Amino acid sequence: MWHFRLWDVQDVAVFLSITLYLCHLAGAISIHSPQRSLTRSVQEDVFFSVDISCVGIPTIQWTFMSGAVSRAIGTWRPGFYTNITADYSSRVQHYNNGSMGLSDLRLPDAGYYVVTVTDETGSSKDTGFVLKVNEVIYEDLQYLSVSALALACLAGLLMLTMWLLDKVYRKIKAWRRRKEMPENDATELQPL
Repeated sequence: MWHFRLWDVQDVAVFLSITLYLCHLAGAISIHSPQRSLTRSVQEDVFFSVDISCVGIPTIQWTFMSGAVSRAIGTWRPGFYTNITADYSSRVQHYNNGSMGLSDLRLPDAGYYVVTVTDETGSSKDTGFVLKVNEVIYEDLQYLSVSALALACLAGLLMLTMWLLDKVYRKIKAWRRRKEMPENDATELQPL
């Protein structure tokens, strides 16, 4: 025979607690990113790609940190406001999904970038990105090749100058010899 038992108050309380917890987890902030370590060269652009999901409209804040400094890049709430700091105003592109683009990279841009997402209830979550900025090697090679070309031209000019000076020296020497010779160029034949 089957026994049916009605739930008592404690069972209902546990069930509701678990249900509320699962509902809270379903509405929790999630930040997904395909790549968190990025390497770019000077003067290139970088795109910090994130996909944010949360209940309501999030507030997105990006911050830059390195060993020496920590500064805010910008804060925005999709559809409401955008506040990009003066240091980054001409180089930052913000997106409603939370992603951020940074153009014209410089060596001091290397460091740790943090995106903090805050939902309407006040809970927040953050994720970090590491950006490494390399110097452009081809500019060094270009400088070296231009320097080598300039030195080669200078060496060619010096060799041409030495050759011309040698020609002038030989002409002057021949002219002096002709001047020192007697004017009477008569040669006497002597008997044997």
